[in-house]
Amino acid sequence: MDAFLKLPRNVFFLAASQIIGMSATSLVFLVGGLISVDIAPSPRLATLPATLMIIGLATATLPAVLLMKKIGRKKGFILSSIFAGLASLLAAYAVAHANFYLFCLAIFCIGTNGAFVQQYRFAAIESVSKVFAGKAVSLVLSAGIISGFLGPQLGKMTKDLFPLQAYTGSFIVLCGIFFLAVILLSLTKNISIHDEAATDKERPLLEIVIQPKYLLALLSACVGFGVMLLIMTATPLYMNKMSHFGLDATVFVLQSHIIAMFLPSLFTGILIERFGIFRIVTAGLTSFLITVALAVTGHAILPYWIALILLGIGWNFLFISSTLLLSQSYHHSERFKAQGTNDFLIVFSQMVASFFSGNLLFTIGWTNLNLLTLPLIGVTFLIFLIYRKQLIFAAKKT
Repeated sequence: MDAFLKLPRNVFFLAASQIIGMSATSLVFLVGGLISVDIAPSPRLATLPATLMIIGLATATLPAVLLMKKIGRKKGFILSSIFAGLASLLAAYAVAHANFYLFCLAIFCIGTNGAFVQQYRFAAIESVSKVFAGKAVSLVLSAGIISGFLGPQLGKMTKDLFPLQAYTGSFIVLCGIFFLAVILLSLTKNISIHDEAATDKERPLLEIVIQPKYLLALLSACVGFGVMLLIMTATPLYMNKMSHFGLDATVFVLQSHIIAMFLPSLFTGILIERFGIFRIVTAGLTSFLITVALAVTGHAILPYWIALILLGIGWNFLFISSTLLLSQSYHHSERFKAQGTNDFLIVFSQMVASFFSGNLLFTIGWTNLNLLTLPLIGVTFLIFLIYRKQLIFAAKKT
């Protein structure tokens, strides 16, 4: 704890802003489908807003990096939060008037803020010396624990805040917290990117990407996000609209899942140091398998709750492992194009998973949707098994 207290204020303001940004994401994942079932032309389009939020993130991923490289992190973060706040007001208007397509546009615009939020961890690193870099990233990412409570809770508490269409108040309040982020970010010292002198020759992007370490890192992250989002996006719809669980129960399960995604961040790095990347990836994939087993056999709140917790833990193990592997695949001078390409492809996997989630749920059903993830989990385990020795070596280097 003392080590965290020694971090500069930039890191704490970034962590607080991360809470707001991620709360917006969890709120949309909860209420977006519930709203869309009522106002969309077809219930099969219920997860389209969540998909468009991810498309917004994907669309803005590379432009966000280029913009902040030109005007600095601070200005980029502030402009993005203002834009997301205005988009939240547009979403409130769309919900109040039951305009599904305008609602989709607003959620897409809110999603672009995610491209900036995912850069908070890099801004935290740039705000501290190398000695405190790990602590800074841990603090920023652990903000997801609070957002797991805050986002769904805001959606539930503000559902009927105004005498308008349900959830209109949720997006009006969301606008307010985005402007709170603007205030927090304005208190940070200016953060800009400065390239250090690099002695290593910068390689072509293709040469970086085709390395086994890079591809394994990408596979781990894409499968982690893909499986997690396919199941998570469908869960509120299945529980609340198809199985008729109450909103409180649905919110509780989703909150628990989001907390489980980020709480292990406090010790996953230690586990990787002790047991190695292969074992932690295996543990993450095993968590996914148990998730599927519980999801297809359970018919009560308890198995769904345990399943979504394990889903979050599995994602965390795969994501942290992929981050460690990725950092070993490029030189300092190559970090922007290596990270940007990796993030863009990860977001693409999120987009595909969230788009097909609602469609699959209403066409092939909850059970088959979960079973479809098994080939992805199995192939990923097989590939990591083939490269097990290289992963053990990679873990020893760290």
